[in-house]
Formats: sequence, structure tokens, C-alpha cells
Amino acid sequence: MNPPLHGIKVLDFTRVAAGPYCAMMLGDMGAEVIKIEEPFKGDDLRHMDKDYLGGESTYFLGLNRNKKSIAVDLKSPQGNEIAKRLAKWTDVIIESFRPGVIKKLGLNYEEIIKFNPNVIYCSISAFGQEGPLRDKPAMDIIIQAVGGIMGITGEPDRPPVKVGAPITDFATTFIACYGILLALYVREKTGLGQKVETSLLDSTISLLANHATGFLTKGTDMKPMGSAHPQMVPYQAFETKDKYIVIGVMNQRFWYRFCKALDMPELANDPRFCDNPSRVKNKAELIPLLEEIFRQKSGDEWLRLLEKEDIPCAPINTLSQLFKEEQVKINEMIIEIDHPTAGKIKTLGIPVKLSKTPGGVQSPPPRLGQHTDQILIHLGYTQDEVDRMRTEKTIQ
Repeated sequence: MNPPLHGIKVLDFTRVAAGPYCAMMLGDMGAEVIKIEEPFKGDDLRHMDKDYLGGESTYFLGLNRNKKSIAVDLKSPQGNEIAKRLAKWTDVIIESFRPGVIKKLGLNYEEIIKFNPNVIYCSISAFGQEGPLRDKPAMDIIIQAVGGIMGITGEPDRPPVKVGAPITDFATTFIACYGILLALYVREKTGLGQKVETSLLDSTISLLANHATGFLTKGTDMKPMGSAHPQMVPYQAFETKDKYIVIGVMNQRFWYRFCKALDMPELANDPRFCDNPSRVKNKAELIPLLEEIFRQKSGDEWLRLLEKEDIPCAPINTLSQLFKEEQVKINEMIIEIDHPTAGKIKTLGIPVKLSKTPGGVQSPPPRLGQHTDQILIHLGYTQDEVDRMRTEKTIQ
């Protein structure tokens, strides 16, 4: 059977992280994705990091498989006309320009639906399409700061830190993809297209979930707690004789087993620690006691003892340790693909597995403008017209 989005055509006007990842997820599930890039420059991610394979940034390689690249100057009349021809053909458009830019190009939702009324049109912005911050430039670290993530991340009384992965970008990826799929589902039932909007700020706020509800009901700010949890104790990292490990005791069943693993049965029914509210209240007494206990054995010894009692626990893996985990291999989260200049490259697998209509990797991340001629000929341009536009630097 074909993958779920087979036959769906996507026009990807996005760059950097959130939008490209969203379009790639659609491509992984069978959509035909055409990535529109600026001639002779391309997506900023192509030049983002210090690690290059075959002339391509590894950052770009990680977010742009299963796409075709066409390099077009959208500001030129001919380039703009190419984009409109493509927009007429497409099912989904994704754009992540600053608010107002796409309107100046005449490629905004209101213009597109004049000739493609059933399109699903997804706009991704930093702060939203309206409001006092709409024109402010931003990227992941800015939104982590404004959106409250950095305000609750890090060690107490230490400088602010961000989450290691660009979490606001990728939260927006998943929210945008979710919105697009919902809109496609509605169109399947009603025939109606629609506009989908999300922002890095809104997606980030959605991650706060229980923390936000706690604040909105009580009005009390949550402060950074390191690896600890404000509502569950013990639930954090502990230093052992040779490394850190994490444990999560989220109910009484685990608490009793945890005390058994520590060979401290007297803790189980100590009135200070007998239930989770008590442990939260008396955390300042319990945690130093546990820290002293954990320092007496190695991390691997503690993990064996805790796992024997079925306690949620884990080592704190580096990436090199993570990708040696047998579970990662079994889950097929490392795959190898052939790239035209980089050769064989390893990248991440597809995290959602469908039993009857699975996704897959059909093509590697494209070279800048790799499919320009192919796409333009398909749109009805002659080879002479293509050659002339290339001479005029309208395309690459």
C-alpha cells in the first residue's frame, strides 16, 4: 500500500528549522515536497554549522530529506510567476517569512485562494501574525526566553540555560504538522481548504501545560529546579560514585520498591516521607539523605538494583552512548541514505511506525536547485525559457 500522504503535493517556502522539519515529516509520509530556495544562497541551514558532508551542512541534511529543490528569485516577475504556477498545483503551502513579507510577494493566503481555493496554507511565525511583537526577529533561544522555558530551566541560583535541543523550533514543527493534517482531514470530508497558523511562541507556551495551569490557578512563579520536579519527589538526577543517573518515583508503589532497592525500608513509612505530598513538603530533608546514599555505589550498581525493583531509572547518555543503545537500533531510529555528494550518510529514522502504510526515505536532502529544470519543464516552460531565466539569474 502507498504511504498515507501519497498524492499530496507540498510547496515548502520555509527555511532554518521549524518549517523545513514540518515539510520533511510530510515528505516522510509520502507527500511530494518542493522546496523553494533563494538562488546562489539557499536555505540558511545549508551554511549553518561547522560540519559539512559533500558541501552540505549536517544541520541541513538532518531536516530536508524527501524533497526536491528549486532555486527561484521570488522578487523577480518571472520567479514570482513560477511560484504562483506551483501554488496552483499544490495541496499544501508552508511559509515562515516574517509577517507581511509573503503579502508583499503576492503569495499570501488571500491571493493564493483566488486560483486555488481548496489549498491548505500554513503560516509559521515567531510571535504571531498580529500583535506588538509580530515584527520582532527571533529564533529558538529568543523564544525559549520569552516563552518561559528558560525561566524554569537550569539549577537554582545559577545563570539561565536553554534546553539543549532547539525545542521551540521543533515543538512548532509538530504543532504545524498536526494542524496541516487536521486541515487535510477536514478537506477530505468537506472539500474545503483553510489557513493554518502557529508560532514559535504559542507552541512553546503549549509545552508549559501543567506548569502553566499551576501558575494560572495559584499565581505562584515556578523557579528553576535543575533536574528535579515541582510536584513529585524523588524525581531527579543523583550523583553516584562515578556518574549521574536519574530516577523517577511517581507513585506509592514505586516509593515502596525504591526504599527496598536502597535497603532503607524504614524510609517507606517515615511520616515525613510516607506519601508524595509529604515528600514534596519535606524535600529539603529527604534529598540530602538520598544524595548521601547514592554516592556509596557506582551508577551501574544502582541501575541494576533499581531495575530489579522495576523503578524508572536511566543513565544520562551522551549522543555517542545513546546511539550505541540496542533499543535505538531495534526501533530503527538510525538509517543510512545515499547522497549525491556526501556519499552514504546516517540520519534519524521515522519516529512514528504505521503497520500498513508506513513512511520511508525515498530521496536524500537535495542540492540547491537540483530539480529546477525538472520542475519548470513539468510546469510547461520550454528549455529555452529555462536557459534564459538561468542566464538572467532568475533561477539556479
